Amino acid sequence: MTRVYRIVRRPYSKTALDGEGAYRFGGRWSSPGTRIAYAAEHLSLAMIEYFVHIEASDPPKDLVVVAADIPESVSRVVLSPRKLPPNWRQVPAPPSLAAIGDSFAAERKSAVLVLPSALVPSESIWLINPIHPEFGEIVLHAAEPFRYDARFFA
Repeated sequence: MTRVYRIVRRPYSKTALDGEGAYRFGGRWSSPGTRIAYAAEHLSLAMIEYFVHIEASDPPKDLVVVAADIPESVSRVVLSPRKLPPNWRQVPAPPSLAAIGDSFAAERKSAVLVLPSALVPSESIWLINPIHPEFGEIVLHAAEPFRYDARFFA
């Protein structure tokens, strides 16, 4: 069993893995229109992945952390940095990266795609396909308030 984490605003906590955010806005590993949920293998990585996208002068006050348990029986594909284009950490992300996640979601061969984080390459983010048949095996835990240290935004 692997526990993954996602930081979201409280109103989205019950649907934290529905992929709506990525569907509407896309991300490094997916294009708008692709339903996929981003999670991190560590809570600290989830923080970094979330904080890099918010306005430092106005951080949200209603953040929660949602954990999910992914059984070992849930299918997954792991891509190491060696299997990615040389510019995979570039900002903004090259479009070829979104194509990786789009393909993964469309093919539905696996429920999870494990990729290195562009921010902390030695750690992984987990892309979860909410429309894969094995998605129902993933256990989403109730949201817990997330308090961060204000020095992050000093």
